[in-house]
Amino acid sequence: MAKKVFNFGAGPAMLPEPVMQKIQEEWLDYRGMGVSVIEVSHRAKEFVAILEEAQALFRELAGLPENYRILFIHGGARMQFSAIPLNLAGRRPGKRCLYFETGNFAKLAAKDAKELCNVETAASSAGTNYDRIPDYDPAIFTDDVSYVHITGNNTIYGTRWNQFPETGEVPLIADMTSEILSRQIDYSKFGVIYAGMQKNLGPSGMAMVIIREDLLGFASAQTPILLNYTQADKDNSLTNTTNTFAIYVTKLVLEWQKAQGGVAALERRNEEKSARLYRVIDGSDFYRGVAHSAHRSIMNVSFNLAAGEELEAKFLKEAGAAGLYALKGHRNVGGIRASIYNPMPMAGVESLAEFMEEFEKKNG
Repeated sequence: MAKKVFNFGAGPAMLPEPVMQKIQEEWLDYRGMGVSVIEVSHRAKEFVAILEEAQALFRELAGLPENYRILFIHGGARMQFSAIPLNLAGRRPGKRCLYFETGNFAKLAAKDAKELCNVETAASSAGTNYDRIPDYDPAIFTDDVSYVHITGNNTIYGTRWNQFPETGEVPLIADMTSEILSRQIDYSKFGVIYAGMQKNLGPSGMAMVIIREDLLGFASAQTPILLNYTQADKDNSLTNTTNTFAIYVTKLVLEWQKAQGGVAALERRNEEKSARLYRVIDGSDFYRGVAHSAHRSIMNVSFNLAAGEELEAKFLKEAGAAGLYALKGHRNVGGIRASIYNPMPMAGVESLAEFMEEFEKKNG
């Protein structure tokens, strides 16, 4: 490698270096087969073993109860914005679906669902530019609601749900694309969790869907076969030729996560990484955090420079030259965004924190 770079991109995001090395090692000859892993049939016993190992590893790492199924679905998280109402809205005659609007992707999820169910906004933080998780009235979770949808971690604005809603008998659905396996959660509180792979799991283009068994069987008649969770479960995610490479890489990432000590160890590390950056932000008037302090993400640290966009452009240019890659904030908020998913080492965060401190000394 000509130059060591720390990749703070929001997604597709960095993969653990040992995973990349393993991919390279097995690329031309997968375990003595004489062919690349990308050439192995999705029906071959070797690939089925990869798929089932990935499912078993996720179940172990998550502490997932036995009454949940693990599916691999095409289209990433965005496709699930439509798949969720197609599979679940029909649980109740009125097809009422409650959506919490806490950021850009939460808003998109509700927008995509509007063509397929009767979307109602449970609560929104749009009024404060999505800098927090909004307050809400638990009385809205009535028995005639098909499901409640949240976005666990808001990548752009750097907020997250620290306490998940208690929805009673109404299934709670969570898009956890940007925080899957980054912290310990009680999966029994959820009906469905789904996550695009490109942040904490593997390459882009697919999603992992974790669904409670009793929520299978409600897909509407117009649900495309490749988005039908019941069909995917029946076929063990092999209804058609799936993205075998993405699932293979996900298995390797899950093996790496297990070797790191599992989710509890990763969560401790993630807390330490984010705390280091927030200390720099909070300890100065030079930087301004986007998220309210009580609702901050440990995966995405978004901030601005008090002096404005001109100095931010200089910050980004000099950070890039220092090997701190992809720190530009999303176009919705601008500024700086450090995405510090599970694979980001503490050394990368420390390099960024030291750069921030030095940049302030020179430009403050």
